[in-house]
Parts: sequence; C-alpha cells; structure tokens
Amino acid sequence: MTVAIRQIHPVFVGEVSGIDASKPLSQAEVAAIEAGMDRYAVLVLRDQVIDDDQQMTFSQNFGKIENAQGGNITKQDELRLKPGMVDVSNLDKNGRPLQRTDRRRMFNLGNRLWHSDSSFRAIPAKYSLLSGRVISESGGNTEFADMRAAYDMLDDATRASIQDLICEHSLIYSRGSMGFSDLTDEERAMFKPVYQRLVRTHPVTGRKSLYLSSHIGTIVGWPMPEARDFIRDLAEMATQRELVYIHRWRPNDLVIWDNRQTMHRVRRFDETKPRDMRRTTIASDGPTVDQAAVLASTA
Repeated sequence: MTVAIRQIHPVFVGEVSGIDASKPLSQAEVAAIEAGMDRYAVLVLRDQVIDDDQQMTFSQNFGKIENAQGGNITKQDELRLKPGMVDVSNLDKNGRPLQRTDRRRMFNLGNRLWHSDSSFRAIPAKYSLLSGRVISESGGNTEFADMRAAYDMLDDATRASIQDLICEHSLIYSRGSMGFSDLTDEERAMFKPVYQRLVRTHPVTGRKSLYLSSHIGTIVGWPMPEARDFIRDLAEMATQRELVYIHRWRPNDLVIWDNRQTMHRVRRFDETKPRDMRRTTIASDGPTVDQAAVLASTA
C-alpha cells in the first residue's frame, strides 16, 4: 500500500495512511515518513495496534532510542515498562492510577506545561512517538504548537537579537514553576541544567524555529527575571490558537512529533481512571551548543 499524508491543520500536522507500525518498513516507507516529518512536524497514524517491542522496532527506523534515565523521579523498582519505553501514563507498576498525593504524579503534572521532550538533556530529543494504548474517556488531549511558524511571526529586529542566545534548561525549572521543589540532592544533581540554543535550524529544510520549553530557567548573560519575562512573552506568542493543533486521542493512535520544531503539552483528564500512554524517544545526532564552551564563557 502506498504511503499517503494529508494535512489536517492549517499550519502543520499530517495524517498518514499506508503504514502498519507492527511490521517492518521498507526504505521507501521510512523515507516517506521522514519527509513528512520535515514538512509537517507532527504525524498522526490511526489504528496502530502495537506492543512495546513493535513500537521500539518501528522507532529505530528513525534513529537511536534515547536512554530514559534521568528524566523523572521514578525509582528503579517502581518502573512499569521495559528499558527503551517512557511511561507517561497515570499508572503504578500494578496498573492502578496513582494517588493524588503520590510524588510521581505531582512531578508528572509538569507534562501539562508547554515543553519540548528532553530539552533538559545536553543531547536533546529528535522525534517522540506516543502510542495511546488506553485513552481517557474525556480530556487528556495533547496540544502541539509549531515553533517554525512562531519564528516566522517575529519581526526582523527580534530575529537578529535572539539569533545567538543560549538558554539554560532543567526539569528543576519546569517543576519548580508549579511549586514542586521537593527534590533530593541526587535528583538535583541528575537534573543539572544544560545549555540549548534559542534558535534552531532544521538540518534538512534549513527552516529556523524557536526552541522553547517550560524547562528554560534563564538566558546566558541575562538577569533571570528579565530572561523569564522574555521567554514567557515568546511562549505566549508561539502558542496562539492558530498555531496549535489539538489531538483528540482515539484508541491505538500513534503520534510522532519533531521536538526540534514543536512544543506540546497534555491537558487535564480524569485521573481516577487508567490512561496508558507509552512513548519512545529518538535522540538527536548531537548537542545544539558546546556545553563546555558555554560553561567556560560564564565562569
């Protein structure tokens, strides 16, 4: 069956037909998906009944699966899924919804902030692939914003002024903005801030985009209050309704997005009922900036 992609949002996002993620892909099919990602930044694949091994195999067509360690506060004996899978569900290892006061649940509420996956890592994420195994009866939509369109909206003076800016990213910043500061010394060391460019250039299309995320805490060389005010203004502009796609989940949807070109967030849902969402994350080829060089420049 021939791969076809139709645009389902005025600005970005494509819906894919002709792909079965449970089966091996041909080189032509992989190329078609990658070209679709370059163009649309978010792709929706419906009715993909897959298990974890099949999701990981499918994901590896597009790069190396990122090591999920260091992206949450879940302890090793609390993990529900195998290595290579990121659990963004509301479930404990026994498949029961987390209690309201569970520390893991409160930390995971940060997923409701606009963010880009793994921008808090020195080598951030390329693609994320999220499989909706058990979806919410109401709520739980995932929203995506096109950071290329956001960059295009800036005036020339602003583009010039931000071209070389470097931001600090950390889970400490995003969770702290929600009032979650109860971190152990080990967790604080694990979430040590990293540096990322504010403006990124896509390696294939050459198109520029804003690299925004709730994980940003400051801009190198700026006073922190000024930096946060500026980043907040950019984020408000970038998430205007016309730039946002709302994905209303159906069972067995598989959604792929390019973290280099988008931000996303999940919306509220009934957390007394299971919501089983499983993600694989593909790492980028390298950092957006030399970490050591930036650190040395700030010393």
